Amino acid sequence: MTTQRTMALFVTLALGTMLAGCGGSGSGGNNNQQPPPPPPPPPPVTGGLDVRPDNVSCVAPARAAVGTVGVEDAFPGLPRISAPTKLLVEPVADPRWFVLRKSGQLVVFDPDTATSLSTFIDLSGRVRTNSEGGLLGMAFHPDYPGVPEVFLYYTIDGPGSVSMRSVISRFILDDVAAPGAGTVEEIIIEIDQFADNHNGGDIAFGADRLLYIGLGDGGGGGDPNETGQDTTNLLGSMLRIDVIGTGAGYDIPGSNPFAAQPRCGPTRINGNDCPEIYAWGLRNPWRWSFDPPTGDLWLGDVGQGSWEEIDLIELGGNYGWDCREGAHDFETSGCSGPFIDPVAEYNHGNGDVSITGGYVYRGASIVGLQGRYVFGDFASGRIWALQPDGGGGYATEELVSSGTNPSSFGVDQDGEIYFTDYGGGRILRLVQTGGGADLVPEQLSASGCVDPGDITQPYSGLVPYAINAPFWSDGAQKDRYIGLPNGTTISIDALDDWVFPPGTVIVKNFRLAGRLIETRHLMRHPDGVWAGYTYEWNAAETEATRVRNGKVVNIDGQDWIYPDEAECLRCHTAVAGVALGPETAQMNRDFTYPQTGRSDNQLVTYDAVSMFASPLPADPATLPAMPDPADGNASLDERARAYLHTNCAQCHQPGGPTPVNLDLRYTTALANTNACDVAPTSDDLGINMARIIAPGDAARSLLVARMGLRDVNAMPPLGSTVVDAAGVMLVTDWINALANCN
Repeated sequence: MTTQRTMALFVTLALGTMLAGCGGSGSGGNNNQQPPPPPPPPPPVTGGLDVRPDNVSCVAPARAAVGTVGVEDAFPGLPRISAPTKLLVEPVADPRWFVLRKSGQLVVFDPDTATSLSTFIDLSGRVRTNSEGGLLGMAFHPDYPGVPEVFLYYTIDGPGSVSMRSVISRFILDDVAAPGAGTVEEIIIEIDQFADNHNGGDIAFGADRLLYIGLGDGGGGGDPNETGQDTTNLLGSMLRIDVIGTGAGYDIPGSNPFAAQPRCGPTRINGNDCPEIYAWGLRNPWRWSFDPPTGDLWLGDVGQGSWEEIDLIELGGNYGWDCREGAHDFETSGCSGPFIDPVAEYNHGNGDVSITGGYVYRGASIVGLQGRYVFGDFASGRIWALQPDGGGGYATEELVSSGTNPSSFGVDQDGEIYFTDYGGGRILRLVQTGGGADLVPEQLSASGCVDPGDITQPYSGLVPYAINAPFWSDGAQKDRYIGLPNGTTISIDALDDWVFPPGTVIVKNFRLAGRLIETRHLMRHPDGVWAGYTYEWNAAETEATRVRNGKVVNIDGQDWIYPDEAECLRCHTAVAGVALGPETAQMNRDFTYPQTGRSDNQLVTYDAVSMFASPLPADPATLPAMPDPADGNASLDERARAYLHTNCAQCHQPGGPTPVNLDLRYTTALANTNACDVAPTSDDLGINMARIIAPGDAARSLLVARMGLRDVNAMPPLGSTVVDAAGVMLVTDWINALANCN
């Protein structure tokens, strides 16, 4: 019985407990019911964002497509022009067109009627036309027609055993409309050639008002006289001289690489480096041109037997001939370099054997061609345009097989491209015959990267960011954003550079005195190729319009440069990862996110919202972090090196696009930068005992001197009109404090 009563009591108590737990109360309820335990506390917030922004509209579209291109006779009523060698448009409001003939006549016609030719200057009684000789080059005085002068390059018989002599002359016109007997020729410079070929022969004035002269190696196969690498003669070089206000002679620009040396004599062999030389290592520069928005000098250099090349000519650059043909070894004995690689080359296939240099297209009629360099092959008649390949170089895209012999290219006032057919004696024009599309919008409001309700504000799908060591942008305030396409992530490479997926848009806003003036988009298009685009804000800040060919605008007394789209990748180099700011050492810092009002480390935040392809390798406190150059709490050495990394190292590092072997990255030991106590290889700017970095003596340091300039010797070489006084002072103080290079 005791056992049964005990069991019954247990069952009764258990049942009551179960009922109470289920909300039951028996006859009178259960006043001792306990509330459920509280939920666990939420996990602590990690990072400055709650979630990764949803980006559905700020995504890079496909690159502009050229479509199909053809050629047409630009002036079908014009008489045939025998053996044309050069085409120019008169630099006046209602221009005539000028054509050089190999035989020595400079002829002119009115493009509005284009039914007859007039002889402007006739040198046919003097010009030697053997082989590649003849009337080859022409340039208008920079102040023409106010200063009635033109300059011509032609060849004559050489004295004695000299095969041919090149002549560059100034012609002072007695009548700009039709020169007569009162026109005076003043010979400026003469250069003896060893043979009848490889004369080069192009001349042009740069934006610096200096005359540039392209010369071949003097002739013969394989550079038998080794002139390409010999800077004690003028052959195989690009010369630069000052002929403005000099009378019949010329002056040497002080920034030429060998400006301090005596001028070279008539045979151009004096035993000293020739001060007229601007760059060297050329075989036969057949047609080259300046691109006015960028100042770039594009040159087509005819190869020996295998490779044709396109070069961007830089002050003091050595382009390799005859140690190299294109980017390939040719005769390596005694070669030292460093050499500048061509930006593009093509081999001798499909009948392509002789390049004719062209122009960067700045017209509007051929969609997708804007900003691209157009050139051709004299033998095959094929015409190409360069296309960035996504790796810092260029690919050649064929536009048309013309069936002609393009001997020179020219551009009209609208930037449209024409060329002379040497065999047919015609002037032809490139035209679009079909297709073509440019999906990057003309108006910023249509880009998908702004708030539709207020386009001065960013689109909600963008991630704002800041960097530790900002790039100098002429005193502008900057806001930065990342447009990362949904479903994609960022990788970090072995150098801690960030690799962004196709479709990414990096957005940067620029303000002067608080006013929005420019927005730039650095896009990685779906095919993986990076490109830059920029928009100019109107004064009311209600819209920004795309700037295609670059411009300079005075804003409140300051000249502000809107970069040409083709310029963007000059600084955003492939070797530096293209997207320059976002790298681990720059991004390892706190940032206050306007979406949440929270401040946290950017690396932690991006990791928390799954923006990285892989988790962070370590705590950000142990990862690289660059100091702010303006932070007085950091060491002087760290601040100066961070400044040089941001403002210089995108070009000055191994594999960079400059002829100088410098490495100014933050992580490179000073002794390994190839800058400390190293003499300059070209122009020393007249500084006695100059060094790139002279420890303890900033006054002898070219690095400081160039930072303080805004001319052809400036660093940075483009994109700035205002010297960074604080940056100059920082680097000056750092160099003066250096005891040695260790």
